Amino acid sequence: MNKESLCSFLLGAIAIILLWYVIATLVQIPIIPSPIKVFQKLADIFFDSIFIHAIYSLFRIGAGLVAGIIVGYPLGVLMGYYPVFDKMLSPIVYLTYPVPKIAMLPILMLIMGVGEGAKIVMIFLIIVFQVVISVRDSIKSIPKETYYPLYSLGASHINIFFEVLLPASLPKFLTAFRVAMATAISVLFFTETYGTQYGMGFFIMDAWLRVNYLEMYAGIVVLSFIGMILFATIDLLERKFCRWQLNDY
Repeated sequence: MNKESLCSFLLGAIAIILLWYVIATLVQIPIIPSPIKVFQKLADIFFDSIFIHAIYSLFRIGAGLVAGIIVGYPLGVLMGYYPVFDKMLSPIVYLTYPVPKIAMLPILMLIMGVGEGAKIVMIFLIIVFQVVISVRDSIKSIPKETYYPLYSLGASHINIFFEVLLPASLPKFLTAFRVAMATAISVLFFTETYGTQYGMGFFIMDAWLRVNYLEMYAGIVVLSFIGMILFATIDLLERKFCRWQLNDY
């Protein structure tokens, strides 16, 4: 994240907090507390309670994202580069991708229980289809003539992957990854309300049920911060590995 992006982010965050402060001051109701009180509460309880919930949520997101990339990226490359794999796997992808992944949660819990596995698999299911389709489509869009000079020079499949397939698929992959991650965080919040005592979803809902609005808003702020870190990480990767797409070198 460059200085310009960082300044834009800070200005946006300040604008949101100021708007929040104005609304809280005008309405004067407990369900919309002042951001000053929320941040004070966050500072008081962060290391005592919220920190462990944030670690659990980050672990679940990270495990699901890594699994989705490990499985989805190679499948996308195979489907995009080899027509035979595309013919074999596309019907499966098209039949399963439109199914709302949250609808699979009861089935996953029946099969895997209510532990960590079901939550991680939910994140995986959201990520893997986005990765497969974005990588496949980006590779299929490469003109066939691009490969001819490499073939004539005796390039191996590994050379073709690193010289053509990876650079061509990376931008769309990061874009799809960014979109899928936002959905994954939303679904994670839902899954963490079942069968666990840790996670930001559990913390926020528990605070809501206890009518502790300061803690509830503090949890929402932390969850937003987690999302911001993940999005900023993708922006850094895009800036490092897709510099040819950026105007501000």
